Amino acid sequence: MTPGTGRGDLFTPACPTRELLDRIGTKWTSMAVKLLAQAGDGEIRFAELQRRMPGVSQKMLSSTLRSLTGDGLVARRVEPTVPPKVHYRLTPLGHSLEVHLAALRGWAEEHIGEINRSNAENAG
Repeated sequence: MTPGTGRGDLFTPACPTRELLDRIGTKWTSMAVKLLAQAGDGEIRFAELQRRMPGVSQKMLSSTLRSLTGDGLVARRVEPTVPPKVHYRLTPLGHSLEVHLAALRGWAEEHIGEINRSNAENAG
């Protein structure tokens, strides 16, 4: 923590912000959280999440959901069927994260044109 501020120092490896960005800062995490948020308090099965996340592999989605579950952002429920049906939903903590991810997506959509133009001008 930065003395006197109650906040972490982004430039130190132990900073809580850095730690959290390392854990939630992937496109797959953002997509999974968005889809689960769209379900409200409902659940979505693993296969449905995978179908609605173009390009994600089963292994990557499993890893992403395992991390989100471990962090308390997602709840997992398994139906004892053959094969098992696995359902996911956002926890209240996960819903609170979605508010901030939605703001970031809004900023990205608003500014991607400027960023792409700048990259094109500075390429080469």
